[in-house]
Amino acid sequence: METKQYLTFRLHKLQYGIEAALVQEIFSLPELTPIPEAAVDIIGLLNFRGQIVPIMHLDLLQDHPVKGCNLSDSVILLQWEGLQFGMVVHQVNEVLELNAEVIETQSSYELFSDIDTAFILGNTQVDTDNIVLIDPKILLPKLNTLLPLIWDAQMQLDGTAVYPNSENEQQPEQNGSQPNEELQAPKNLVSFYNLYCPNSTPEERAIFRQRANNLRQTIESLNVTNEVMPLAVIGLGNEYFGLDLELVREFTDIVNFTPIPCCPNHIVGNINLRGEIVTLVDIRKVLNLPTPPVSVGSPAVVVQVDDIVAGLPVDRVLEMVSLNSADMNPLPTNFFEMGGNYIRGTAFFQERMLTVLDLAKIFIQGGLAVDEQA
Repeated sequence: METKQYLTFRLHKLQYGIEAALVQEIFSLPELTPIPEAAVDIIGLLNFRGQIVPIMHLDLLQDHPVKGCNLSDSVILLQWEGLQFGMVVHQVNEVLELNAEVIETQSSYELFSDIDTAFILGNTQVDTDNIVLIDPKILLPKLNTLLPLIWDAQMQLDGTAVYPNSENEQQPEQNGSQPNEELQAPKNLVSFYNLYCPNSTPEERAIFRQRANNLRQTIESLNVTNEVMPLAVIGLGNEYFGLDLELVREFTDIVNFTPIPCCPNHIVGNINLRGEIVTLVDIRKVLNLPTPPVSVGSPAVVVQVDDIVAGLPVDRVLEMVSLNSADMNPLPTNFFEMGGNYIRGTAFFQERMLTVLDLAKIFIQGGLAVDEQA
């Protein structure tokens, strides 16, 4: 029976899913430009690398007030029938492969009395969680009403790019940045923060604004090349990570290891690898991931960064792949929450998000000293 993959995510206490094939990218919520003429479920527009993208919120789609946007929220960027749009979520989870047999139809919708069933494709249960599957066909007509607004905003943006020294430069500089800079909202419009983040601090607003600045960068300005990157794909918990294969010496199993007393938590111990003493270093702490105990029989990846040789305990060694750098998104899924300084970018791998790590920075800047006398 035909199966489909669904990206699952959480909004408030409910779990949702949408076809993974529609997902273009995932990034942390940036500052948006509210548009007064927009549909009720649209909270604003985003300049995404030179393209105007509407951002919707499921709360508004169901005629519920938005309970507030947070710095930890994410945007799932989708494309359906040629139209790009984003959806604000609280947490992105895993990709599930489902067939029609496990998807319930309208008979079970009474379980979700607070949800507008018009946009529900069905629901399924995984473990003890009910997952609501969203039908993108229902979202599209609502978004089509925005096309004139998107075109107007795109023309405004393109005009700014073509005539960068026009009348905008002649105006005196305002205190603080305008939302999304090139997208100028009407002066009497309440700001994105007053509408959706009224309790945000100045520091949080600066982060929202910096995210918007980063997302505005075009692919050309990021100097993306067609370099092919050989990667070793590993699993840490539920996440997939890519390691530069040129830094990988070998894959092995931890058949024995000797704990080292009075060492930092990231130093697991030493292993004897054919007469060579190799220190096991757990990089999960640097990436803000759970650090379960390392057990005998677990896989490890032996890497060499300059003169540092270390074994990295991992949960799974998946495979080696060649990733074209042009296919790697320059922005990580979570800039600040998941060791963003040590991430080179993200890409899709087997319909999952693959995070490409910068091992050199992890060892040099991450404080992962590999010193047996430490």
